[in-house]
Amino acid sequence: MESSVKYEKLRYAIPPSSEWTPESVFKERRTLLKQMAGLGLGALGVSGLTDSARAQAADACTSLILPDVGPLTSYEAATGYNNYLEFTTDRKTVAEYAARLKLEPWTLRIGGLVEKPLELDLGYLSALCVQERIYRFRCVEGWSMVVPWQGVPLRSVLKLARPLSGARFVRFTALHRPDEMSGQQGDFLSWPYTEMLRIDEAANPLVILATGMYGKALPPQNGAPLRLVVPWKYGFKSIKALVSIDLVDAPQRNTWQIAAPTEYGFYANVNPDVPHPRWSQRDELPLGHNERRPTLKFNGYEELVASMYRGMDLSRYY
Repeated sequence: MESSVKYEKLRYAIPPSSEWTPESVFKERRTLLKQMAGLGLGALGVSGLTDSARAQAADACTSLILPDVGPLTSYEAATGYNNYLEFTTDRKTVAEYAARLKLEPWTLRIGGLVEKPLELDLGYLSALCVQERIYRFRCVEGWSMVVPWQGVPLRSVLKLARPLSGARFVRFTALHRPDEMSGQQGDFLSWPYTEMLRIDEAANPLVILATGMYGKALPPQNGAPLRLVVPWKYGFKSIKALVSIDLVDAPQRNTWQIAAPTEYGFYANVNPDVPHPRWSQRDELPLGHNERRPTLKFNGYEELVASMYRGMDLSRYY
């Protein structure tokens, strides 16, 4: 039965690959972006947008003061070891399987408890102000990396849909295409992959919809063409190959809560004091390194996010 919901389609031409920053000048670009941060400028301009969209882009360009996260993980390490069960359980061969995924055309649908249901293409998202965010990334399995992402703050995109007052949670759904994503042909997880955030978490300026990394378009094994990045939570919350966002009034169990409710909670905030049943969270192994390092509470973003959890018992595994 066809849905009666009418989605407004917002589309712009997708920028050609030539507009992505060449790897050879990536370090110079990072220096320039730091110098321009106070001006609120991003990677792409906003010419051709409507007044409301231009204002939205300006909001997306709001600069953040982020903690120093240390040296970047090499591009080879960050793209050569990936947890992406939609394709395979072998972290080192995901790229081979993911290369078969068709990435165009791609549409992000925003619906549920919103005044203005939307369908956005990647060109529209890229026409907003794309920022670079260098974040720590911590997998619950005990490995980590430091990645320069390019993307748009999620809260700016949600504002376009005008959330209704009853919206309390945000549900994310990934692509379900078993013919191309061979791991989905198994039933060890419920497909499509889903995740959720509280609406105040989703509105935190740290959360981005990433379209690139290291000055390039996202590789398929890292969640291309569009993924969520929530840097203070374990990596399974940062859903890949995102196709829809729904604002809802009550929490629903996500994919990992359904599969292993004693191991994966709703919040999944990085917390070295609360062990996972299978992996200690006290320390982590950065990709490309041989020595483990201590894990930081909220992955090092405590000052920017801890207020959202005031009064909660963080000694529990959320």
